[in-house]
Amino acid sequence: MDTISRENNSILPVAGVVVGVLALLLGGFALVKASGLQKSMAAQDEKLARVDEVQSQVGAVSAANDKNARDIKSLTSTTQDAFNTVSGALGSIQAAITKLEEQRKPAAAAANGNNKGAAAHTPAVAGPGEYVIKSGDTGSKIARAQGVPLADLMSVNPDVNWSKLHVGQKIKLPKK
Repeated sequence: MDTISRENNSILPVAGVVVGVLALLLGGFALVKASGLQKSMAAQDEKLARVDEVQSQVGAVSAANDKNARDIKSLTSTTQDAFNTVSGALGSIQAAITKLEEQRKPAAAAANGNNKGAAAHTPAVAGPGEYVIKSGDTGSKIARAQGVPLADLMSVNPDVNWSKLHVGQKIKLPKK
């Protein structure tokens, strides 16, 4: 039969007790570790709750950002439509102003009798104490040719733009 049962060994109960004690120690160690893991899981749950809260805030911000983008696109479109409307109105106004100016030019020419349109058809004639600008004339050339100081010539013609003299333009000559 069995050798263990025939022999009177006292080791077997002692080995059973040792294995039982080891099992109790391992069970206690596992319990301590499980308790530590439970505390760690509680801390992780708290962090996970914070992450979920941040994620919901990010979602809300993203939704607000999408709404703002739509609003900006709508505002851009509305603004462009307004600019197009205003530019059309300005074009109409400009055309009307041009038409009015063109209608006014012949009336002003008839009343004035001496404008650029008339000067182009009839040559300008200098009266006494006047000079008619010719091509290439400058203030200093006119002053030299007339024997008067340039400063005097400029002082009797304060409304003349000396840097932009026009052919056919009349200027006054100072008295010598």
